[in-house]
Amino acid sequence: MSDKIPKLQRLSQHFWVGLGCQQGVSRKLIETAIEQVLRENQLHQSGLAKGFGGAIAGLATINNKASEVGLVEFCQLHNISLKTYPAEILRLVSVPNPGEITAQVMGTPSVAEAAAMLAAGNIDWQSTIGLQVGKNEEQFSTHQSLQLNAHLANLTPYLIDIGVRCLVPKQIFRLNDEPKAVTIAVAALIPPLSENNLAR
Repeated sequence: MSDKIPKLQRLSQHFWVGLGCQQGVSRKLIETAIEQVLRENQLHQSGLAKGFGGAIAGLATINNKASEVGLVEFCQLHNISLKTYPAEILRLVSVPNPGEITAQVMGTPSVAEAAAMLAAGNIDWQSTIGLQVGKNEEQFSTHQSLQLNAHLANLTPYLIDIGVRCLVPKQIFRLNDEPKAVTIAVAALIPPLSENNLAR
């Protein structure tokens, strides 16, 4: 039975952290939450000792959180890239823990998990938006070009097919001295090993 399970190649230091947060969240809370998630899930490896930039590829969130002061400060301090996605694209990703309240408030049932998975898959959301309005001549730019139709309803099968995995489902963090909360999830691209690598 075990020979039917595909062997996966873990790409160290290529974790994408998806983040959802309340307005006014502090850099301290973001740092604490990410560090705890990496440590508890043994994702930091040796990279954490060199700073967050050595442990993760970047952060991902919804468009309207791109200017959050605490988030911007965190990314600048640790020299980490930030990817953002509109709700219209985030809601195309099926996630382990969708939220009804999140869907009502943000226009998508997931921010952290969906953003992490999209970032790990290197999704070109501008092309995807074009497809949503019927411009099916556009292509979906990821690790390889993929033609999609104008009736796209779910990106999850494609993300799974190229090897995107949600390694850490969303977790909500708070600090005792801060009323705000932050939600963290982690995803990575873990493609199957090639036949050449399996033979070694």
